[in-house]
Amino acid sequence: MSTNTLTPPVARVERKQTTLHGHTLVDNYAWLRQKSSPETIAYLEAENAYTEAVMAPTKDLQKQLYDEMLSHIKETDVSVPYLDHGFWYYVRTEEGLQYPIYCRKPATPGQPFPADAPEQVVLDMNELAKGHEFFAIGGMSVSDDANLLAFSTDTTGFRQYTLRVKDLRTGQLLPESLTDTAERVGSIVWAADNQTLFFTVEDPEQKRQFQLFRHTLGAPHTEDTLIYEETDERFNIGAGRTRDGHFILLESASHTTSEGRFLPSDQPAGEFTLIEPRRDNIEYYSDHRHGHWYIRANDTGRNFRLVTAPEATPSRDHWTELIPHRDDIMLEGIDLFSTFSVVMERRDGLDHLRVVRFPGQGPTFGESREITFPEPAYTAHPHINRVFDTTDYRYSYQSLVTPSSIYEYNLDTGNSTLLKQLEVPGGFDRTRYHSERLFATAADGTQLPVSLVYRQ
Repeated sequence: MSTNTLTPPVARVERKQTTLHGHTLVDNYAWLRQKSSPETIAYLEAENAYTEAVMAPTKDLQKQLYDEMLSHIKETDVSVPYLDHGFWYYVRTEEGLQYPIYCRKPATPGQPFPADAPEQVVLDMNELAKGHEFFAIGGMSVSDDANLLAFSTDTTGFRQYTLRVKDLRTGQLLPESLTDTAERVGSIVWAADNQTLFFTVEDPEQKRQFQLFRHTLGAPHTEDTLIYEETDERFNIGAGRTRDGHFILLESASHTTSEGRFLPSDQPAGEFTLIEPRRDNIEYYSDHRHGHWYIRANDTGRNFRLVTAPEATPSRDHWTELIPHRDDIMLEGIDLFSTFSVVMERRDGLDHLRVVRFPGQGPTFGESREITFPEPAYTAHPHINRVFDTTDYRYSYQSLVTPSSIYEYNLDTGNSTLLKQLEVPGGFDRTRYHSERLFATAADGTQLPVSLVYRQ
């Protein structure tokens, strides 16, 4: 059949009016929100059939393009292992399998990754996906004793994640009764007792994370405790642990405003403490090290500054400035470790990673050294760094000609070691390409960076 004779399906019009804040909104297709409606399903199937018919003449081209793209992907591969609570964790993929496999091997203190040691499969997404047309993992979190894995899954494609707990010693799912409170899970955080889980839940109407619950293993869901509810519809909440493991953080944030709370991770039955009350158009983000809070805030300028505060008195009245606001440098983040920090900055449109030593346990900066990069145009970001007491720092790097690469920077030597670079099959040769960075002058005199890449 010629595509000229095909008639596309037409959705019927059913006018729906909604008045908000004095404005009337009209939606002629609101009925399509009923995903399980036979009419909605029939219409979507008709759309799919029409698309298949229109695209039928391009099937050979589609396969050619797919095969070409696949030829540049290494299907059987393994990620760089990272250390966390006595195990090396990594992800591997196998040719012909749709999903990755999460694995680990036991670590020996002071020894490198044991390549020949027996592998333990933490989570095989391919097995979990069997029987489902769609499958995705939301979050994953391993308990401090490394025995339990909390994870969330979505089998609908609607980004509605259900919480599960797996015993990594036996490989079995625990019979946790979490269904009622944990069907739309976002953040997942273990307390230090390896028995208490904190998780956030989505508001089904507004599609935002708005509640934080506490669950004790073995207890029915009816005993889950609602710890916090965010009533301001502009805000989402999220939870996590500080890198030193001492605190659980709860953050409420809109696009322009944020607010944080903390709870000692070894006191899961306690109450969260507010760091600083929210103020419109002020954001702040916190981490902890040796009895002090390190807080990145934009209260004195849009590019953020870094302040510190005592653990017991984190409010703004007790802030001490460590890095001032700078008009020409964006303070994008800070990674804290026992003896050093990595300050993430953006200058002239480029990422910069600055390593700063701490002379002692107090919140005072000492010697500073910037990690150097070999190309004029690139991106560089922190990689996975779970160990608090370390002298090594991992970061990712790539450019217009350099594939995604993982490096490890050693604090003592100041050298970066390449751990893995994405392999691009099919004859890619980066030496045949060149990149450079130029500046163009705008009408108002502003210098605008331009990144170029070309074949030599």
